[in-house]
Amino acid sequence: MKFGSNILVESKRLSGTQVGLLCNHASVDENFRHIADRLLLDENITLGAVFGPQHGVNATVQDNMIETPHGHNNVHRTPDGLLRQGPVYSLYSETREPTAEMLHGLDVLIIDLQDVGARVYTYIYTMANCLRACQRHKIPVIVCDRPNPIGGVNIEGETLLPGFESFVGQFPIPMRHGMTIGELATLFNNHFGIDAKLEVISMQGWHRADYWDTTGLPWIMPSPNMPTLDSAIVYPGTVLFEGTMLSEGRGTTRPFELVGAPWIEAERFAAAMNALTLPGVQFRPTAFLPTFQKHAQATCGGCQIHVVDRKLFRPVLTGVALISVLRQFDKEEFAWKQPPYEYEHNKTPFDILSGSDRLRRQIEDGQSVIDIAANWKSDETAFNKARKPFLLYEN
Repeated sequence: MKFGSNILVESKRLSGTQVGLLCNHASVDENFRHIADRLLLDENITLGAVFGPQHGVNATVQDNMIETPHGHNNVHRTPDGLLRQGPVYSLYSETREPTAEMLHGLDVLIIDLQDVGARVYTYIYTMANCLRACQRHKIPVIVCDRPNPIGGVNIEGETLLPGFESFVGQFPIPMRHGMTIGELATLFNNHFGIDAKLEVISMQGWHRADYWDTTGLPWIMPSPNMPTLDSAIVYPGTVLFEGTMLSEGRGTTRPFELVGAPWIEAERFAAAMNALTLPGVQFRPTAFLPTFQKHAQATCGGCQIHVVDRKLFRPVLTGVALISVLRQFDKEEFAWKQPPYEYEHNKTPFDILSGSDRLRRQIEDGQSVIDIAANWKSDETAFNKARKPFLLYEN
């Protein structure tokens, strides 16, 4: 199969233009060629500016709300050995939207970022912010499409409600949206009214039911705490742990697969989770010691999430069940994380992650996870209908 970036570069249609590029270290094609390198090697293209999302162009910054500085691109050489320098702008800095000065002189902005299939992954909102800025300044945008690594079939979770918008959720979509970044671009632009001049370069050879490891493509971790496909598969559920004082496994080699806290009895926790007989998953008791972030250098009891059947597995249901069980175990030790979180200084972090205060209140009221998930059905059905005009690939 081919990424959209490969198809765009091979078309030679950018000849004679000065382009901007929103990318990071994972913006490579099936042959490990980075899109910036390929643009720089074409003497008929001027790479006028590079833009980086959260974690930076090189994805060296681990945590949330740790901004990356602006800089210069001084590592790429042309075939004749000449060094080409240009500005590298951070869109996770004092601004999260490109300014008029950053966009000055560009004929087109190219976006080539790897999403992971969850509403709260910030790269898709950096894309949305670029669409807004380019709409104002009359600059066309080309999005190079990439696979949704956890497939494009399943949808899960409640839709974000008005009043709970943030940098981890700008639009009313479910937690697991089942769309590629190119499909999301057209949804944001057309359905939600950004109205930029947008073109999506589709992939060749990808099907909606494909997980990343069925494509034959190399896995380049899209962000520092997304080291494997296994991490991405559970992420739409266990990312909710970021809104609690429980560890989501940051600071370990298995972020989002390991969850727990110092006060948790691992065997009791795993037994309670397995007793729920959630679809497609098993829970193994374990201990882990985060090297940074929550509970750094403290041994945590908890479990590792083992997905045994992807087709049945429901990551959001699983994440909610994990949090609900842990809160029931010890309401004194359990705590919701307090602001700030992702530039939101007032709303509870768990609420902006889940998309409303409804889920937090349901957990506090002790509602069963099956009843909670049943309430998502109408949102999932409505979104599945809304997204259909923007889907680019068949099953």
